[in-house]
Amino acid sequence: MADFANHTHHALDYVELPVTDFDAVKAFYGGAFGWAFTDYGPGPAYVGIRGSAGDAAEVGGFRKEERVPAGGPLVLLYSTDLDASLQAVRDAGGGITQEPFDFPGGRRFHFRDPAGNELGVWTSA
Repeated sequence: MADFANHTHHALDYVELPVTDFDAVKAFYGGAFGWAFTDYGPGPAYVGIRGSAGDAAEVGGFRKEERVPAGGPLVLLYSTDLDASLQAVRDAGGGITQEPFDFPGGRRFHFRDPAGNELGVWTSA
């Protein structure tokens, strides 16, 4: 997610998949689709997904969970103004499930839409 110039405000931008075993999913997706990965933190704590071995752009990530929760992947939108996006979600009736927090690539928050889907909004600043 380092090339912030290629992100579009409020567009679908990044997908996180919950996993229980980083090694198993890296072997599967690397073998099946040729994806490449970036390990973050000790252990690792998080694994970024790049589209293919020659593709440097990060398009998603694996987040470690004790068990994979119901609900599937976490879709992230990009924002050029996280505070304004947070207020817009609140004003539109979205339920905030995680207030803004820092992570290695920037800041983000999570919300539920009226159908119960959880999404996140992130910014690099």
